[in-house]
Amino acid sequence: MMASPTEITGPINLGNPTEFTIRDLAETILQMVKGRSKLVFKPLPQDDPRQRQPDITIATEKLSWKPIPELEEGLRKTISFFRGFLEL
Repeated sequence: MMASPTEITGPINLGNPTEFTIRDLAETILQMVKGRSKLVFKPLPQDDPRQRQPDITIATEKLSWKPIPELEEGLRKTISFFRGFLEL
């Protein structure tokens, strides 16, 4: 973004347009770490967004940006990092 032309101004969404629920994310993480934690369900806050699917059109068109890596690969790298960090 810092190297982009001056006519490109923000904010520009750099999220991942692949929609998934927080529950799906939590279940995926638990499966990947072979966790024994139990999910706890609470009422959603009144202003909680019902859809979490950002529009990254501007980032794609103006910055030639797309999210890399895919979610599970990113989670694998993150889990690996923290496992190594915790071993120190």
